[in-house]
Amino acid sequence: MALTLFFLFALIAVAGAVNLLIQRHPIYSALSLVTVMGALAVEYLLLGAEFIAFIQIIVYAGAIMVLFVFVIMVLNAGEVAGEPRSRIAAFLGLPVLTLLGILLVSRTAAPFAATRLGTGDYLVQTAAVGDGLFHAYLLPFEVTSVLFLVGVLGAVVLAARREEPKRQAKAAGAK
Repeated sequence: MALTLFFLFALIAVAGAVNLLIQRHPIYSALSLVTVMGALAVEYLLLGAEFIAFIQIIVYAGAIMVLFVFVIMVLNAGEVAGEPRSRIAAFLGLPVLTLLGILLVSRTAAPFAATRLGTGDYLVQTAAVGDGLFHAYLLPFEVTSVLFLVGVLGAVVLAARREEPKRQAKAAGAK
């Protein structure tokens, strides 16, 4: 079962990556990247690296993708003419979601059953990771967070500068 899930999520990751390259609309490309990151997180989970799987979801699929989508929206990339939705997502979306729901319900319906999901035997000790992150690597961690903050502020300033000529043009046209 674990090998089947591994190849299923590998296929989902490859399909998401192909869809990322095919899409013309940047928001759909960002959502495809979230799909790839989610599939990779499940791959890490199946390999027994639970901590890396959760960090993959929290940091990459969560925070970084929110930042990407914010920058895309600030730069007015949403002004592309309306396009039909992805054929791949429309064709595979509901069946894959149904399959994953069935797998989730079948594996969690009997929490004390003898069968397990098939994760690896490696147990991650997060105390050592946290100790290293907040003691030995505190400065790079904080510099990275300040760098993200500066990036967001830069995007807001660029958007404000782009909005100013539009406001002036609207004010001149209204007179």
